[in-house]
Amino acid sequence: MEKTTFADFDLSVKILDVLADQNLFEPTPIQEKTLGPILSGRDVMGIAQTGTGKTLAYLLPVLKMWKYNKNNNPTVLVLVPTRELVVQVAEILKNLTQNLTARVIGIYGGVNINTQKLLFKDGCDILVGTPGRVMDLSIDNAISLKEVQRLIIDEFDEMLNLGFKAQLTHIFEMMREKRQNILFSATMTEAVDSLLEQYFAGPIEISLAKSGTPLEKIEQIAYKVENFNTKINLLEHLLKTDTDFSKVLIFCNNKKHADLLFTKIDELFPDEFDVIHSNKSQNYRLNAMRTFEKKEVRGLITTDIMARGLDISDITHVINFEIPEVQEQYIHRIGRTGRADKNGIAVSFVAKTEDANLLDIELLMNKAITYQDFPEEVKINPVKIASEKDEVVMKNAHTVKLEEGGGAFHEKKDKNKKENWGGPHARKLPKKIGANRAQQKAISKSKRKK
Repeated sequence: MEKTTFADFDLSVKILDVLADQNLFEPTPIQEKTLGPILSGRDVMGIAQTGTGKTLAYLLPVLKMWKYNKNNNPTVLVLVPTRELVVQVAEILKNLTQNLTARVIGIYGGVNINTQKLLFKDGCDILVGTPGRVMDLSIDNAISLKEVQRLIIDEFDEMLNLGFKAQLTHIFEMMREKRQNILFSATMTEAVDSLLEQYFAGPIEISLAKSGTPLEKIEQIAYKVENFNTKINLLEHLLKTDTDFSKVLIFCNNKKHADLLFTKIDELFPDEFDVIHSNKSQNYRLNAMRTFEKKEVRGLITTDIMARGLDISDITHVINFEIPEVQEQYIHRIGRTGRADKNGIAVSFVAKTEDANLLDIELLMNKAITYQDFPEEVKINPVKIASEKDEVVMKNAHTVKLEEGGGAFHEKKDKNKKENWGGPHARKLPKKIGANRAQQKAISKSKRKK
């Protein structure tokens, strides 16, 4: 059967030339499934795994339909969840439109908003941004969203996981109702479904694979490891004994652990690794990604900030130094390797406390992960880091059991229920005023006579 090519979708010759320069001639399955429906003008909800070519799936048909706008306001709005994705999508767009007159601008938080306002002095055709910064610039009247004809939301589920629902709904209200909505998500969550029902009129749902399906070209293996410090020893062993670990992305579950791991690895492999997380400045993060892409460093240590959407070529291994608590994040992490029909390897270090998390991931994927024997030459370090230490329990701690409705107002014991009024001379009369003053004087006079 004859294969489908991008030329079959009647794309602009100027765009086809750019694709040909990158040796891109045939669409991926998600691109082939969505190009036609998007070109028809219908609303589309695409569900596809990470690393399947979603970005071109929505950009190519939108660029084919794009027309110059004399009013200098964007007619296409692309919303993505992170600053790194803004930069990546904007760069792809600028490359695709190099032979067109489209003005592409990317905006995100964390930089001076007044500096970004200056970007719009010559107008904008296609705007790529994070929801918060797009909303802020719209409120400040630096941009108008009233002329947006096509709204694209990429990584829809991650947007909602990151708490962008309020900003998204505010942006929807700033735009005209008559527009095409193109939505892409790696998973179909209840939050996504709820927002679809509320704001979008029955988009065509195009699903490439069910949520949780791992990419087939990624080999998945795991090691049972004692603790964090022993994981460092195992990582050192793998990096020293296997030269195939040449472009490695290492995931930790939080910024503190990422920094701790980087400190240790940088001592063992000076200047061969870098670290990225949300506390790093934007310039630092972008520079670290560039050096990693160019293989100027061997690996990046990061958090789930790097798990979504980013397209870094030829990553040989993804290492889950810690197992994510959200099962879908595992799918997004390992999707950084095995891209563009290439093979990849995902390695997971599993402490005993993480067994349940990995089991949930296997159930989600309906696939068992192969365990490798722990290398005998790797030393087990019994020293635990702070987060691994057991909760300290005070010896001989006295626990007071409170009855229902208790607190400080518990029922007294029977022997303490008797009220002690004291003797007759111990009682003091309450102070009274007004009509009772004469009565007080009479009682006092009676006592003196006795």
